[in-house]
Amino acid sequence: MAASREKADTGSTLLTVIIASAANTLVAAAKSVAAALTGSASMTAEAAHSWADTGNQVFLFMAERRSQRPRDKGHPMGYGREAYVWSMFAAFGLFTAGAVVSIMHGIQQIIDPEPASDFLIAYLVLAVAFVLEGLSFVQAFRQTRKAARELERRTLEQVLVSSDPTLRAVFAEDAAALVGLVIAFTGVFLHQVTGSPVPDAVGSIVVGVLLAVVAVVLIDRNRRFLVGQGVTPDIERSMGRQLLEHKDIARLTYLHLEFVGPRKLYLVAAVDLQGDHPEHEVAVVLRRIESELEGHETVEEAVLTLATPDEVSLKP
Repeated sequence: MAASREKADTGSTLLTVIIASAANTLVAAAKSVAAALTGSASMTAEAAHSWADTGNQVFLFMAERRSQRPRDKGHPMGYGREAYVWSMFAAFGLFTAGAVVSIMHGIQQIIDPEPASDFLIAYLVLAVAFVLEGLSFVQAFRQTRKAARELERRTLEQVLVSSDPTLRAVFAEDAAALVGLVIAFTGVFLHQVTGSPVPDAVGSIVVGVLLAVVAVVLIDRNRRFLVGQGVTPDIERSMGRQLLEHKDIARLTYLHLEFVGPRKLYLVAAVDLQGDHPEHEVAVVLRRIESELEGHETVEEAVLTLATPDEVSLKP
C-alpha cells in the first residue's frame, strides 16, 4: 500500500548525494580549466553551474543528516523539516551562484566579446563531464524510478510530489546539468563555425535561464512542504484503509495527514471504536492504537479522537 511504501531510504539517498558530489567536483574543476584556456562563455557558465552544484551537495548532505535526528521535547514532531530548510538553501545557491552568474557573464560577452580558442579542449571536457554527470543522473534516476514503481507513480510525478527534497534536488540538478552540457556544446560549436562569440554568449544565458527555472521549481516545492504539505490522494486512501482494517476501529469519519519531513507523517483521525467500551477504557484503547501507528516508520505522530454518531463515515 502507498502509505507503507513511502518508507525511508536514507542509505540510497545519501549514496546518491555522495556520487553527485564527487562527479560535480571533478566536472567543476575540469570546466574551470577549460573555461580559462578557451575563453568560452558557455564553458564559463557551465563551470559556474558545476561549482554551484558542488556547493549545493554540502547543503543536501546536511539536509539528509540533520533531518534524521530523533524527536525530543524541544521538537515533538522531529527534525524532518530541516531537510526542506537545507534543500531550500541549495536551491537558492543554484539560483545565485549558477543562474545569475551564467546570465550576467553571457550578457557581458555580448556587450564586450572576448576571442575564444582551443575548442578541442572544450569538446573533450564537455564529453568527460557528460559521462560523469550521466553516471550521477543514472543513480538518481534508478532510485527515483524504484520509488515511483513502489508507489505506482510515473518517475517525473515522483520527482515532483515526493516528500524527499534531497533526491528531488539531485535528480533535477543532474538532469539540468546534462541539458546544460548539450546547450554549451552547441554554443561552442557555433562559435567555432561562425567565428562569432554571440552563439556562445547566448548559450551561457540559456544555461542560466535553465538553472533559474530549476531553482524556482525546487524553491517552490520546499516552500510547500515547509508550510505544511498534505499527502497525495493515493497515500490518504492507503492510510484510511489501514486504519479501517485495524481490529479495534469500526468507522473513520475524519483523517488529516501532513508531511513533517521526508517520508514522515503527522496523523490526526476521528474514529468509532468496535464494541461498546466503558468510558475508562476508551482512552486506553485510543492511546494503544496511537502507539501502534507511531511504530510505523512513516508516522511521526498520531492523534486519535472519538467520532460522534452523526458524523459521516469516510470510505477507503
